[in-house]
Amino acid sequence: MDLPYLRRETRYGLPAADQIMVNRHYVLGYSYYFRQAKWALEIVDPDNPSLDRLDNFRPDYRIPEIFRADLVDYVGSGYHRGHLVASANKIETELQNSETFLLSNMSPQKPRFNSGKWKELETAIRKLDAKPKIMETYVICGPIFYFDQPVETIGANDQNEVTIPVPNAYFKSVLTENSRGTLHMWSFVLPNKKSDQPIDTFLVPTTLVEKIAGIKLWERLVGKKIDREKSKVRKIW
Repeated sequence: MDLPYLRRETRYGLPAADQIMVNRHYVLGYSYYFRQAKWALEIVDPDNPSLDRLDNFRPDYRIPEIFRADLVDYVGSGYHRGHLVASANKIETELQNSETFLLSNMSPQKPRFNSGKWKELETAIRKLDAKPKIMETYVICGPIFYFDQPVETIGANDQNEVTIPVPNAYFKSVLTENSRGTLHMWSFVLPNKKSDQPIDTFLVPTTLVEKIAGIKLWERLVGKKIDREKSKVRKIW
């Protein structure tokens, strides 16, 4: 197995997590406490738009059973199994697409958020990556919990079984490198609900994401000429 810090995805940083899941086409940091990923890190590279998504949702048996999400946890919950690494970002081969359907890559999302603003942002990032001058597009995303607000749960709750908390919001941070080696960064915080607001409404400084998500993003950029406080000033489309 590849060591996480040797992977291309981790070139600009690898946040901490209870369990680092090294997949063939993305790297994921899993939280035992929340029974879902703390973050998922990828290089966006949708090379074959003709490949159909497989929809083969399944548990990730690399995770200890007591911390692992299962298909039954989502049944009747009213929440979607929301991708962190999007299926449409991994469509070069069936194997590549299939691993995005591991439940370790899922987080409970409200249906109109999953099919609305979250999907819209995923699509915008793929369009950004398709621009001729963009050489690499790195994306890290994950759940956010506001502990001064109610946090719902899904899953079996009889016999004191652990449930899965539903995130109040999600973050996504995008880092691009162009053909001249110039880096640009955009970070977003989107509430886990339907919204009619434009995507750029949710742009925030990367430092804010780090504070509320509790992880360090792109920490290997120390000393680089990129302003983490002002990372929200440029639109991505």
